[in-house]
Amino acid sequence: MEASARGRVRRGRRRARDVGSRLSGPAVLLVLSAFLVRAPPSVGYLIRLPRGFHLSQDLVKIVGSTNFPVRVYVMLHQRSPHVLCATQQLRNEELIDPSYQWHGPRENSSIQVTSTGSLVFQNFEEAMSGVYTCFLEYKPTVEEVVKNLQLKYLVYAYREPHYYYQFTARYHAAPCNSIYNISFEKKLLQILSKLVLDLSCEISLLKSECHRVKMQRAGLQNELFFTFSVSSLDTEKGPKPCKDPNCESSKRLSKAKNLIERFFNQQVEVLGKRAEPLPEIYYIEGTLQMVWINRCFPGYGMNALIHPKCPECCVICSPGSYNPRDGIQCLQCNNSLVYGAKACL
Repeated sequence: MEASARGRVRRGRRRARDVGSRLSGPAVLLVLSAFLVRAPPSVGYLIRLPRGFHLSQDLVKIVGSTNFPVRVYVMLHQRSPHVLCATQQLRNEELIDPSYQWHGPRENSSIQVTSTGSLVFQNFEEAMSGVYTCFLEYKPTVEEVVKNLQLKYLVYAYREPHYYYQFTARYHAAPCNSIYNISFEKKLLQILSKLVLDLSCEISLLKSECHRVKMQRAGLQNELFFTFSVSSLDTEKGPKPCKDPNCESSKRLSKAKNLIERFFNQQVEVLGKRAEPLPEIYYIEGTLQMVWINRCFPGYGMNALIHPKCPECCVICSPGSYNPRDGIQCLQCNNSLVYGAKACL
């Protein structure tokens, strides 16, 4: 049985460098290298720009349309672009004695109207989502009569998806009723958590089970089946100071994934170089699997058909829909009368 197991781990001799600690009791081998990666988070108003190019929010201006309501997406707790009380045509024309009046779902001190009639949200909250209507009065020339214009905007809060990586891995284990398996599980999670700490990511154990597995020509052996996730620690509370694209959650999660994969590869490399008998608990080569999972926070959902300008955003659920948990879509609910409903009441 040991000869067959040794054959499974000797195939991976690549670039081992560091050997981790042993637990008391049955021999346990873990490999861990120290990686220093610093990348504070940052996300701004959703604008598709060339990589490495940054655009000030003050330069972003949204104009209305007389044919349909214009959709505006503002990241939660962030400053919005300027929403103009004008169409594209009027924006380029001279207006005599213009008068602007905005009506929205509620009053809020962080909602401002500039001297030129632009609507700006300084710290966007969920409750600010809704229909905003601008009434414009002006004269094209001094001699002409006053003209009236009404423009509607549908303003939505949005958040980054709560995406994460989910990993599964298998270890040759001590007997399933052994306390050493529990000690090993805690030690493994500590090492993985330390590995991604500098990336502002966290490791969460989703499932850990011990099973007896019948191997071909190797009899029965005990195996631990681990399922864990790595996710971002972003809180999205208040403005984010970092403007570097490398601060984005997806970039940091990608780095965390690479570190975790390297960690498991190094365990294979070190085991393949051992001359002494295999430890009782060790990683089984080739069993690490990873999937990318997208989730939206409760009250938010993704829908590229309804929100084609923000297809990868978790947009707040409109009245008539809700999202009760970390799903990816807003579900239909006729009883839901508010934005961001988390229950169908």
